[in-house]
Amino acid sequence: MNQPTSHRGVQFSFDWPIRVYYEDTDAGGIVFFANYLKFFERARTEWLRACGIDQRKLAEENGVVFIVSETTVQYRAPARLDDQLTVASRIERLGRASVEFVQEARRGEDILAVGKIRVGCVELATLKPVALPASVSDALRRDPQAFIEGVSTANA
Repeated sequence: MNQPTSHRGVQFSFDWPIRVYYEDTDAGGIVFFANYLKFFERARTEWLRACGIDQRKLAEENGVVFIVSETTVQYRAPARLDDQLTVASRIERLGRASVEFVQEARRGEDILAVGKIRVGCVELATLKPVALPASVSDALRRDPQAFIEGVSTANA
């Protein structure tokens, strides 16, 4: 059975909490703009973990890694020291060798920053694009929360 090379609008969203630390802020006590990219990276990494994808194993066993190939961030409002944020992530497009995410950093209901990030799958040895392993592509099509619940049920 052929799988589509593109999957638009994966509806699952994954939320990850982030606390703003002193090291995240600039001299004015506001989150330094580049740190939103770190927050987004952490949330994507935790999404992969929630889906059962171990990036170290993927590199060791499949010889592939993920690289960020493009990113844009729109800043709407500042976050400050000790703020509790939530980074919401969803897949905008799941391609044959790449995944496009839309991520929002929120404080409560307020959207502080919106990022669009394209992550490519590359061969570790050459850094040339390769297709996502089928197991990764399949995992990203599932709701990470369902995976977490399935694992906790299976281990009970």
